Amino acid sequence: MNPSISKLIREAKKASTLSQAIYSNFPVGVALLSNGGEIILGCNVESSSYGLSICAERVALAKAISEGILDFSYIVIYAEKADYCPPCGACRQLLYDYCPNITVILTDGEKYNSYKLTDLLPHAFEESKLKK
Repeated sequence: MNPSISKLIREAKKASTLSQAIYSNFPVGVALLSNGGEIILGCNVESSSYGLSICAERVALAKAISEGILDFSYIVIYAEKADYCPPCGACRQLLYDYCPNITVILTDGEKYNSYKLTDLLPHAFEESKLKK
């Protein structure tokens, strides 16, 4: 396993311990790696009004963007209760909007699979579709 991938997996696992998965009991942690080497962590935050819950991927991306970090190379998604937990459709779209060329690593902490985001979201809606 690539040493930098192992570090990102450890960080994503650490982020999952901060998860507020009080309704689903499905904690997810994310480590988002910027092109500058910063690691931004995110965890899922649930609400009693389920639709207001936010996924770990969007938490990490929003944290990064709010700090002016806009270029990313990897996102590691860790879920102990799943072998591989891919991002939901909303997360795939938001990631595509900000980092369409990112590599997505899905892990349970022991093993992992690696994908290009464009493989997880083929034919994505993008800015060019807004222009007629």
